Amino acid sequence: MSIIDCNFSVTGSGPAIFLTHGVGGAEDAWRFITPKLKSMFTVVTYDLRGHGKSPVDNKDFNLDDLVLDLERVREKTNIQKAHFMGHSLGGMIAPAYAKKFPERVLSVGLLSTVAGRSDKDKQKVWSVISDLKDKGVEQTLKNLTNRWFTDNFIEKNPDLVSRRLKQVIDTDKDVFINVFKIYAETEMISWLKDIKKPCLFMTGENDSGCTPSHNKKMSNEVKDSKLVIIPDVKHSFLIEAPEQIANNLIEFIENI
Repeated sequence: MSIIDCNFSVTGSGPAIFLTHGVGGAEDAWRFITPKLKSMFTVVTYDLRGHGKSPVDNKDFNLDDLVLDLERVREKTNIQKAHFMGHSLGGMIAPAYAKKFPERVLSVGLLSTVAGRSDKDKQKVWSVISDLKDKGVEQTLKNLTNRWFTDNFIEKNPDLVSRRLKQVIDTDKDVFINVFKIYAETEMISWLKDIKKPCLFMTGENDSGCTPSHNKKMSNEVKDSKLVIIPDVKHSFLIEAPEQIANNLIEFIENI
């Protein structure tokens, strides 16, 4: 097990929030959210190992490694307690961090993530990984685009969609497949109840992988939880509905 010194940024002032992005992303996943948050919070964003500007040594890392990387970022910021929010795979890293380092955590945000998958759900995710290996990342992305963004957003914002897809293509293929495997293998439903911090569960109404029903099931596992379903959007709601996401994060934290 190794720890990577990940690239990170700190902006704003006030209570601290650590924001963790998802598969094939980078800290700029939060670029439309951060401007609203930084007026009230110290916002820490970072690149997962092998993503963005962060290095990677062994490409066969796991969820525990990613949790320890996040702890290293926290140590380097010298922030003692914070809110930890994550999107997609980041929404698995944040609660796993809260489980391992509860003394550092004020609350947890699980955004567009999933637990309690059925066998059919699992097959869908593993079929994507098979396609990534067999057909390549670029070809498989064509199918993922429609899962991530609504048709209307794709039509009206081709530059934002292209930028997101290019970010994935520019990610090392082995790293991308490995983090997708972590996303596929991680099952939180048995241990979500162990998180004794306030938890926000938020997903898009039309997210086909991290569905509202999954999130209801997850929310039911946590005693102190809030569930928010964002109307009309799919998986990439950080880009498609940033103001709603930011407002819900602020409201959740203010009411803890």
